[in-house]
Amino acid sequence: MTYPTETLNHSDIWAATADLTTLRQKLLDLFCQLAYQEGDFVLSSGLRSSYYVNKTQVTLHPQGALAIARLLFPMLPIDTQAVGGLTLGADPIVAAVSVVSVYENRPIPALIIRKEAKGYGTRAYIEGPSLPEGAKVVVLEDVVTTGQSALKAVERLKAANYTVEQVIALVDRQQGGAELYESAGLKFAALFTIEEIQKRYRELGR
Repeated sequence: MTYPTETLNHSDIWAATADLTTLRQKLLDLFCQLAYQEGDFVLSSGLRSSYYVNKTQVTLHPQGALAIARLLFPMLPIDTQAVGGLTLGADPIVAAVSVVSVYENRPIPALIIRKEAKGYGTRAYIEGPSLPEGAKVVVLEDVVTTGQSALKAVERLKAANYTVEQVIALVDRQQGGAELYESAGLKFAALFTIEEIQKRYRELGR
């Protein structure tokens, strides 16, 4: 999807100035304009789908990244000591939230969880600042389908003796992820459901 020229207009940096209600609506529109596609796709879970959410079109978009972080930050429990997620999808999200947390006077470090242990040096699964044992980490995810990706991140963090009680996603495809997290004793929240994105997509006449 082509980067829209209107986002280059520096007089409308909405991601920095809009209130959270407006911000959420503008972010929803950005997902519809840049990320949501219909066709025949195979997902990372192996499932086939008639639509695809190309989330990096938004998570790596300058206003998209800032909007995401501003909206996710208030969703974090007050005792959150770090945010983390499975590479690669969660990388820009955890980084953006960590940066915004500084401006909110509540600095929260970011952790990146590898899919496989690093093959050199410390051979670690988790990249980022070392935290105290039992530190409370919230796992962030881009798009949840079956929920397995974020659950792998949860398992890696718990193996490192961190406390994980919640997963927060940008988009819930409503295909079993929420139920998986509930069965694992995790709280789950998402900024958008796929139904909401599809409804707005139709309204915009995409």
